[in-house]
Amino acid sequence: MKYSSTRGKAEICDSAQAIIRGLAADGGLFVPEAFPQVSLQEIEALVPLSYEERAVRVLSLFLTDYSTEELEGCVSRAYGAGKFDAEKRAPVRSMGDLHVLELWHGPTSAFKDMALQLLPRLLSTALPKCGVKDQVLILVATSGDTGKAALEGFADAPQTKIMVFYPQDGVSRIQQLQMLTQQGGNVRVMAVKGNFDDAQSGVKAIFGDKDFAEELAGEGVRLSSANSINWGRLVPQIVYYFSAYADLLAEGTIKAGEEIDFTVPTGNFGDILAAYYAKRMGLPVHKLVCASNANNVLTEFLRTGVYDRKRDFFKTITPSMDILISSNLERLLYHVTESDEKVAGWMKELWEHGRYEVDKETLNTIQQLFWADWASDTETKAEIDKVYRQHNYVMDTHTAVAAKVAGKYGEAHPEDKCPMVVVSTASPYKFNGSVLEALGTETEGLDEFQLLDKLHEMSGQDIPQGLAKLRRAEVLHKGACEAGEMKDTVLEFASSK
Repeated sequence: MKYSSTRGKAEICDSAQAIIRGLAADGGLFVPEAFPQVSLQEIEALVPLSYEERAVRVLSLFLTDYSTEELEGCVSRAYGAGKFDAEKRAPVRSMGDLHVLELWHGPTSAFKDMALQLLPRLLSTALPKCGVKDQVLILVATSGDTGKAALEGFADAPQTKIMVFYPQDGVSRIQQLQMLTQQGGNVRVMAVKGNFDDAQSGVKAIFGDKDFAEELAGEGVRLSSANSINWGRLVPQIVYYFSAYADLLAEGTIKAGEEIDFTVPTGNFGDILAAYYAKRMGLPVHKLVCASNANNVLTEFLRTGVYDRKRDFFKTITPSMDILISSNLERLLYHVTESDEKVAGWMKELWEHGRYEVDKETLNTIQQLFWADWASDTETKAEIDKVYRQHNYVMDTHTAVAAKVAGKYGEAHPEDKCPMVVVSTASPYKFNGSVLEALGTETEGLDEFQLLDKLHEMSGQDIPQGLAKLRRAEVLHKGACEAGEMKDTVLEFASSK
């Protein structure tokens, strides 16, 4: 399988090279040149397999320059050794008509672990495969969960350094503590005085600066990314959609070939894009529902074809979705139009003018598969409370956005009888204050760890080990910078020994 850029076909490479580079030289994102097809019989064959075995089968279709033995080793190191607290790694919880795909059983209690435990192994395997002797500096902009998951995955990984930028006041206190207490001789965490889009735009600008890349090369350093713009981040996410379908087959909820829907809480568009890839590969998916919060730029786009980031930015109780520039949407536009020229033009308009509008044909094609709506903080809290009272099940805020929007989709489309799977992206413990408030519990005067204990009392769910350990963890990273200073901080870190 070969990979090219969404903005031009000149740069053709294997998957290992795409993973090392992260971003194409023209600023585009790497995409596979074809969608491998999976038959219904092959999907049924996944049912008796472990998550690791399912992962190897799906990954091998895209990562064709990795041997089966290499993939088995990467997958085993990523998901084994007690790193996940669920035997199925990404189990589906079915409560009547409510099906929840839980993606937060990894070491940082967020769905990013599903990819970011695997990406460092794929990268480490790729470096000698491609003859790379330079040190690779992983740059990450995070709205909360990606940062900690990337730090956890890359900490002390050979031949790498990792630097994470996060919006200073744009993550939950638990998310912040997870990052600031990260150990490892090759890690650095830096707050950015701004929002997530400031951090993400800063990282993109650094990747696009050829003079800066040459300066780093003089230090024996090259840049790569652990954000979902990196193909090595996106491809592991395809696996859990196939796995969820196999689990629904196993429990008898569906029969082979029966279509299902997914509702995905969406910020950077990577998670729902992975579901689109699974659909294109042959997974029986009927509708992909894109759930947003008050920063509903994607809802507007999927309804009108207009992408306009020039709007008010809201800080919400779902900070991982507080995003106005959804990078992975570029990949969808490329696959729908098959035109790198169109995509490059739209991305240029977004960069220069803050908006673009796709043609009607492109929008109609997208709307055949995608539906979108959003939920306010008030609606989100009400959904947490409703689900708890109906099913004795506690959702985090992001999952509740998806559950609420799934309900809105059902009301708007009563003719759709397909089972709906709500994608759950974080443990409720990561957003304990907002969750407890939604459940009507007084939180005033309680610190983060008292909130953990209070939620444990209510839910009966064990507090994840990684969060419990934060009580005694030392804050190791205290830096902050303006968005315009990000490049200087990267150079300083790259040059440090």
